[in-house]
Amino acid sequence: MHSYIAIEGPIGVGKTTLVQSFRAKMSAHVIFDVFDNPFLADFYRDRPNAAFRTQMYFLISRFQQQVALDTQLRGSLMAACDYLFAKDKIYAYLNLDDQEIVIYDKYFAAMSRYVPTPDLVVYLKAPSEVLLERVRRRNVNFEAKISEAYVDELIKAYDHFFYHYKDTPLLIVDTSEIDFVENPDELRALMQRIAGDSTRGVQYYHPTRRRKK
Repeated sequence: MHSYIAIEGPIGVGKTTLVQSFRAKMSAHVIFDVFDNPFLADFYRDRPNAAFRTQMYFLISRFQQQVALDTQLRGSLMAACDYLFAKDKIYAYLNLDDQEIVIYDKYFAAMSRYVPTPDLVVYLKAPSEVLLERVRRRNVNFEAKISEAYVDELIKAYDHFFYHYKDTPLLIVDTSEIDFVENPDELRALMQRIAGDSTRGVQYYHPTRRRKK
């Protein structure tokens, strides 16, 4: 069994639900992404002007979590995190201007050397219309301003990042036809696939919903 799993994917794809399930069903130690970023609402209202302070807050907060995790992993049978530290760059390169990227890259390079590497990264995928429907369903106030164009940008940025990703084994999961947030059977099957310790290199998992007869 993997000792440290990182779950990734764009907004609304189900990362946090999946990590919560590893805690509930497998007693995993869990780490959740930062949700109390005081600049995030400003970012969704006025993306260019709030982007740098929003991104740097995320970077520093995630770094603090990961450094603490490195110690916790020594006493835990399994840990699951609903983000990969390196994904911070996806949002930075999507939202920051060239001068801001120069500063950001220096901080990221200095911090990343102290961050533990997962045994497995799981990349959850879904098309923009599915993600937007899931975002609207959870009804978080500031997320109401997220546009379809921005979600499309995120999907392209994630696909580009993971197309070049080679740091760990990678399981790419197409969630287009399932909804493991709502369906316990689909969640159970996905968790079994992830925890099966069979992923080498890059592998794909394309679950489909069973049709009722």
